[in-house]
Amino acid sequence: MKFDELKKLHQKKYREQFGHYLIEGEHLVLELMKATEIREDLRGSTIYVSEDHTPIESPLPIKVISSKQMTELTETDSPQGIVAVVPILPTASVSSRSGETVICLYEIQDPGNLGTILRSLAWFGGFRCLLTSNSVDLYNGKVLRASLGAHWHVPIETDVDVTSLPTRFAKIARLDMQGKSTRDESFGSFDCYLFGNEARGLPRSVIESVPTTPFTITGRRSIESLNLASAVNMCAYELRR
Repeated sequence: MKFDELKKLHQKKYREQFGHYLIEGEHLVLELMKATEIREDLRGSTIYVSEDHTPIESPLPIKVISSKQMTELTETDSPQGIVAVVPILPTASVSSRSGETVICLYEIQDPGNLGTILRSLAWFGGFRCLLTSNSVDLYNGKVLRASLGAHWHVPIETDVDVTSLPTRFAKIARLDMQGKSTRDESFGSFDCYLFGNEARGLPRSVIESVPTTPFTITGRRSIESLNLASAVNMCAYELRR
């Protein structure tokens, strides 16, 4: 790709047009190199380092650019002098793996929340993540930095129609203030776990059209609600406990 095209990858429409996205920072690039050992489809990536960056060894091609050019490719205030251009891969197959637990996020908007959730799902293992239409872009820079490479280890589907869930999953659970406790032994028996938007939760139209069983995370409820990422992470822990 030409350098002028690389600079445009901060915008979703150009990521879609060119079929690539940017990651930045030592940690993410190191995670990318590790991921290429088991993910051949990531080997089309290219690493870019600034001319003053410490030389590295990598199975991926490395290109040296000026410090000024590096600044143009990064979003953080203190660039680490290393980025990579990664191909956008096809979203995960609809068919689930045996024993896989599905987490569906309805119109999630906060990139930090999505990245944190993916990182937890990768840590616990055995999860698939579904993102409905109107969710934050999976390749948003803040999502990628918060996930720390987890999106390469969790099967992810994007632009999922929430009303299609009943055709795929026989039993769907959701969080609700009035539901059973997530500590109830029945909580682990569902095929899909549906979580609502950070600010609005699940709209009444979805609750009425998608048959779900409500559960709640027990607590003292001194405040109105939990952060979405915290709620998903607690549920993931409970499902793997």
